[in-house]
Amino acid sequence: MIKSLSLLSRKEGLSPEEFTKHWVEVHAPLARNVPGLRRYVLSHVRAERTRPDIASLPGEVDGIAELWYDDLEAMNRANASAEAKVLHADGATFIGKIKMFTTEEQVIIPLA
Repeated sequence: MIKSLSLLSRKEGLSPEEFTKHWVEVHAPLARNVPGLRRYVLSHVRAERTRPDIASLPGEVDGIAELWYDDLEAMNRANASAEAKVLHADGATFIGKIKMFTTEEQVIIPLA
């Protein structure tokens, strides 16, 4: 399983509530149309935790998006689709900054 994980911050001028409303009500339904996308998870940041022994990364994060694919080829095909282009274009209307990662899971403690 391949995941695209994105750390998102809202566009300047948008409240956290406006950002979340658009993300859930407008943007998320567009993801349903992307071919090959197996799972789409929105994680809404409610608070930031810090540690006194490790410095925090700079920047604010309002949400984390997880997009799941069978493999890298499926992810590349999905991102090349017209449906993904619509999803990305909408993202540019409410996301101010993004940091994206392509990840592969290594499960240490499986679900029971």
